[in-house]
Amino acid sequence: MRAAVRRLGKRLGRRGTALVILGTAKICFGAGYALQPEPHPVGLSLLTQWADIRCWSAVWIICGSITFACAWLRVGRDGLGFFSALVPPFVWGSAYLWGAITGEYLRGLALAAWFGVGHVLLILWMATVPEHSVPHTAPRKARR
Repeated sequence: MRAAVRRLGKRLGRRGTALVILGTAKICFGAGYALQPEPHPVGLSLLTQWADIRCWSAVWIICGSITFACAWLRVGRDGLGFFSALVPPFVWGSAYLWGAITGEYLRGLALAAWFGVGHVLLILWMATVPEHSVPHTAPRKARR
């Protein structure tokens, strides 16, 4: 079992592992709304005027599936995974921000900040993390 986990970790690498975690989390979040939708979700009227909350949960699930699938691609080809991970929190954060600006849901400002910092900025940072980091010490030959 340990050997299989170790092989999987080597296969995925750091970026792939991040994409697996992000994709799984987004699928779970979307499934929560798909299985038991709120009839009138507060602060999301900007979204629900266009489509039902189950449709928006499908966006989370689809983007999460794309993110998860891109985890298995080589570094440099996994950019779609990070982009698809950005879409749902950006959309929902924007809707919450709009709800706060219009006065519909003042708590939306805190939720927009949470989606913006806790999701969008974190995903943007993860997309820049190199697969392998180089140690800051000089190579052995150069130290002599």
